[in-house]
Amino acid sequence: MNGSGLEGALTLTLMFIRFQSKYPTPRGTYPGVFALANSLAHEGKLSAEEHSWWRSNNDWHNAACPNPGTVDLSLFDRARHPHTSCWFKATATHLLSRVPGYLRLLDLHGVDWVEVHSANPGTVIYEDDVQVVVAER
Repeated sequence: MNGSGLEGALTLTLMFIRFQSKYPTPRGTYPGVFALANSLAHEGKLSAEEHSWWRSNNDWHNAACPNPGTVDLSLFDRARHPHTSCWFKATATHLLSRVPGYLRLLDLHGVDWVEVHSANPGTVIYEDDVQVVVAER
């Protein structure tokens, strides 16, 4: 071998990351980190300081990341896609860097969550440079 070419195939697999409830809802879905934090806020469970942090960080994420639901209104239509979930691309480090704050908020309020990694989280029905929405299997 003279090193002048690739010896064998190199396959790069894009990894996806999701932070979600540890337990399913009665519908069998696992709400994601933002839905879990939003529920705490909408139910009035956050202190004034926590609410301010949550609002500021949600505003930052809304500005930094496309909202798939506004791009395609059918994505979260339960008749069309009964179970969907949103996953970060592992390359979306600027978005992922703010997730630990949300996880601390969930921990403070006793909300159990898990971090899930997958190379194939489901059938992709939406994709942009930082995330995918999948119809779950």
